[in-house]
Amino acid sequence: MKYALAFVLPLMSLFISLPAQAYELDTGTITLCDTQKQVERLAQLFDGDLKVAVGAINTEEHDPNACGTADVAYVQGPEIGVTRSGSHAFRIVPVVVVAADDTAGYHATTPALFFTLVEIEEYTA
Repeated sequence: MKYALAFVLPLMSLFISLPAQAYELDTGTITLCDTQKQVERLAQLFDGDLKVAVGAINTEEHDPNACGTADVAYVQGPEIGVTRSGSHAFRIVPVVVVAADDTAGYHATTPALFFTLVEIEEYTA
């Protein structure tokens, strides 16, 4: 126990000295992938049918849960890139999921990092 305190106390003082920053909590159904690489591939495969693109990623990854959609409460991080499909452009954004919705409402979960796509509206000149 003393060893744990010796490790935790210096970390706490580091976080206390950082400037406070507020984050907006968003809720809704979003597409989530485990990795940035998967979400980039999802954007490449997206042709208007999200279900088909998600299924292709999960097949490629041999993981039925690599990408999917969920109704969650999350904190969006800063944009980390932009990617495109043939006809769509997306911002790549990390999100930390902090709650999941079920029939009884949102319930807190262990915070988990995922990646999502946010479509960019493009206009022709």
